[in-house]
Amino acid sequence: MTTVTLYHNPRCSKSRQALQLLQEKQIEPEIRLYLDNPPSRDEVVTLLAQLGIEPRALLRKGEQEYKDNNLGDNNLSDDQLIDAMVAHPRLIERPIAIVADKAVIGRPPEKVLELVG
Repeated sequence: MTTVTLYHNPRCSKSRQALQLLQEKQIEPEIRLYLDNPPSRDEVVTLLAQLGIEPRALLRKGEQEYKDNNLGDNNLSDDQLIDAMVAHPRLIERPIAIVADKAVIGRPPEKVLELVG
């Protein structure tokens, strides 16, 4: 059986929907409550590689931390954006499903099923 890891926020409806979709497929993912157990800088870098996206694409632009840290500034480097996500994990888009070296952002939640066939 393929191991699926889900970066999950139980307060987020999209995250709950993604979890339910996996469970309906008889997949019980390893849950990473990333707000309680934030990813390290190396983990964020790995996650970006698995997703195949730039740091800015992983940011939740509606969060207060986004505004407070002026993350809309296009002059900020990728390293600065990654550092912001490490310091403020609420900035990380959710949910994220990971299987081996691939990951998807579950927006819409059905996207998580792309990783499990």
